[in-house]
Amino acid sequence: MRNHTSQVQTRPAPDRRHLSLWSAGLLMALILMAGMARAEDDLIVTHGVSTFGDLRYGPDFEHLDYVNPDAPKGGEISFGWSTGSFDSMHPYTREGRPAVLSSIFFEAMLESTADEIGSAYGLLAESIAYPEDRSYVIFTIREEARFSDGTPVTADDALFGYEILRDDGLPSFRAQIGRTISGAQVLDDRRIRFDFNPTSPLRGRIVSAGGLPVISRASHEASGLAFSESRLEPLIGSAPYILEEVEPGQRVVYARNPDYWGNDLPINRGRNNFDRIRIEYYGDAVAAFEGFTAGNYLFRQESSSSNWATAYDFPALEQGYVVQAELPDGTISTGQSFIINLRREQFQDVRVREAIALMFNFEWTNQTLFYGLYVRNDSFWQNTDLAATGLPGAAELALLDPLRDQLRPEVFTEDPFSLPASTPDRALDRRQARRAIGLLEEAGWIIGDDGLARNAAGQTLDVEFLNSGLMFDRLINPYVENLRAVGINARLTRVDSAQMTQRERDHDFDIITDHIPMGYEPGAGLRQYFGSETANDSVFNAAGLADPAVDVLIEHVVNAETQEELNVAVSALDRVLRWERFRVPQWFNDAHWVAYYDIYRYPEPLPPYALGFLDFWWVDAEAEAALRAAGAF
Repeated sequence: MRNHTSQVQTRPAPDRRHLSLWSAGLLMALILMAGMARAEDDLIVTHGVSTFGDLRYGPDFEHLDYVNPDAPKGGEISFGWSTGSFDSMHPYTREGRPAVLSSIFFEAMLESTADEIGSAYGLLAESIAYPEDRSYVIFTIREEARFSDGTPVTADDALFGYEILRDDGLPSFRAQIGRTISGAQVLDDRRIRFDFNPTSPLRGRIVSAGGLPVISRASHEASGLAFSESRLEPLIGSAPYILEEVEPGQRVVYARNPDYWGNDLPINRGRNNFDRIRIEYYGDAVAAFEGFTAGNYLFRQESSSSNWATAYDFPALEQGYVVQAELPDGTISTGQSFIINLRREQFQDVRVREAIALMFNFEWTNQTLFYGLYVRNDSFWQNTDLAATGLPGAAELALLDPLRDQLRPEVFTEDPFSLPASTPDRALDRRQARRAIGLLEEAGWIIGDDGLARNAAGQTLDVEFLNSGLMFDRLINPYVENLRAVGINARLTRVDSAQMTQRERDHDFDIITDHIPMGYEPGAGLRQYFGSETANDSVFNAAGLADPAVDVLIEHVVNAETQEELNVAVSALDRVLRWERFRVPQWFNDAHWVAYYDIYRYPEPLPPYALGFLDFWWVDAEAEAALRAAGAF
């Protein structure tokens, strides 16, 4: 497929006959501007950008392939939430706990799709213009683009979004913006130019700038609040949904803006079909499930294997009101794991970390608690071709050899680290326990008469699992018992969601459950998850990993210019990260478990990289009326 771009001259050279009319000051200003940035000629002007390959959709595409372009608008989709409460509608600050989907109000210049990797198309941007070296990009905003209050979206608003997030956004976000974007300037009402740091990777430049949320400057100024302050009155954006109702900790409702400016865009056809999106908050997962069976909300994406295997026998399902389905999921694993806090002194020795990991019996947990429905997360890029396998080949060694004296020797001599399989027949695998005790003894932790391991200073090896969800007790408690069996003074501490959030932000924990979501084309975001510079600031680097060799490998990934280079660099990074043993992999599922009252419809087949229930599903009005008449909800 062709790459749908074109070379154009954006402006002619100035007529030298008129130079004498210009003032010396203006001429000097032009000279200085020319020194700061190259002339805007010979630009690639396009409707979309792609990292390595061609764009799937040409400039005249009518709609995305995976949507139903004639999907009816209307109705409501509702779902439950039991993972913590909320007290804010501001997703870009550390103050408060934002509601689910609280960034729904904002659009960006570019929009990705669910059937491509590494491509993005103009949303707010009518066109994207950049030189071959991608030293800068110019976005031209669509003339019809409007904020939800009816005011035009301008280049000044795009500048405001960039500058306020750069200066007052989350610390890790600020750091990454600064690494990539050196500055921005408004060219006119509809055009904004982003200049990139020469040292930043070419691959992620345009998408990083094009992915910044565009926020109404006027709405922020009218609020009278500092950007960092929590708020329940959201800032104004240009997206299809606005806030209809908010009850902190209980409910939030988003309504489709009837005057949304972008309804007729090809990128939006068949999408944003629901008039309302309602989210009901529950104190725990049990209450949330009961809310679904009672019809208090109508769509559920199941995350509990126990529920999936045993609980779907309630009357509404037996009467045919509810559909229970496993839909294909081709996406990368979420990377769910127990994360060990490397900032803690007792976890500095990798042998201690491996001993802790060995005592999690995944096989018993999966069979006993999860009905054998899950697969372990070994790789950070599980379920993709990017995962490291076997011994490093020549291409990987070219990246790893210069770092040999900084890397663990196993990186070169053994397959990527994976925990050995444990017996599924009992929670405590004695073979793994003997291995763990041996590792602890090598690290200087000797089990005493009281059954606790102590170091030379007489300190016990204390490990606290921090958790806010009741449902996780059943899998953490057996793990705690296994650790205590090998002398580790382990315990589970359950806190409320607010405490959990604060302690995570303060890095005040030993072990937590967290997700490490990687992408198919990882880039600068890796620095937030694994980079030394943000190890003590990033909310994403839960482990506090700060390793110079990892930093080097991250830069190889970031600077990869071909798919082959990227695959090699990611595989090398995956290999090194796994041998650091700072996480205990949990599990993933290669299917979407969904249950919903039989009023929702979706296009078939689904795209490979998204379930899209909030994006391109719709309500069957006749089916909804029939179920209401039957008293289903």
